[in-house]
Amino acid sequence: MNKIGVIFDLDGVIVDTAKYHFLAWKNLADDLGIAFTETHNELLKGVSRVRSLEILLEIGNLELPEAKKQEILVSKNEDYLGYITKMGPEEILPGVNGLLDTLDDLGIKYVLGSASKNATLILKQVNLLHRFSGIVDGNSVSKAKPDPEVFLIGAKQLNLQPEQCIVFEDAIAGIEAANQANMISIGVGDKETLNEADYNFNNLTEIPENFFSQFISDKRKNNNESRLYKTR
Repeated sequence: MNKIGVIFDLDGVIVDTAKYHFLAWKNLADDLGIAFTETHNELLKGVSRVRSLEILLEIGNLELPEAKKQEILVSKNEDYLGYITKMGPEEILPGVNGLLDTLDDLGIKYVLGSASKNATLILKQVNLLHRFSGIVDGNSVSKAKPDPEVFLIGAKQLNLQPEQCIVFEDAIAGIEAANQANMISIGVGDKETLNEADYNFNNLTEIPENFFSQFISDKRKNNNESRLYKTR
């Protein structure tokens, strides 16, 4: 139990694709005659594409046949892909590369745990795909956050127990999912919004240099104390 692993959300943690999601959903909302704002867009963070459409239709008080919903989802994704295929390494958020370097130096493996079905493409675009030990995305799960499925699969890819995993998230649904999975949750962003997280940072540049080495040290200490207790 000395080992730990890390699971990263993608949007808002590794890169900021929320702006592209907003543009694509806004274009769709305009076509449907729905007033859609950046405040509304916050409701779509960390949830699946299907659920995002449901929320959008709820905002506009609209009901559509299932076939039309599927058509809309394809159209929205094509619009979104038009934005993300233009992404490059310059869109990696501050602190990401330094944090991954620290994890590599410590021998700590990390995977991606994202609701996005385009996660692999995005990581390729920003030249980070090769750094991750595994990818769990919207194509890998049947249940969206706050269900913990995505993170539990991530733990299996790391060959670790859930309680050995640390999750970085910028969305309420993601923090709830990490907590339900019995993992350490780290909120990246507004502390008041992500108040259920075990730790909070405005961005990844704020993480102390000894943050992960301290986790490893604490685990070893706890394990030694546990073994000592058993021998008494």
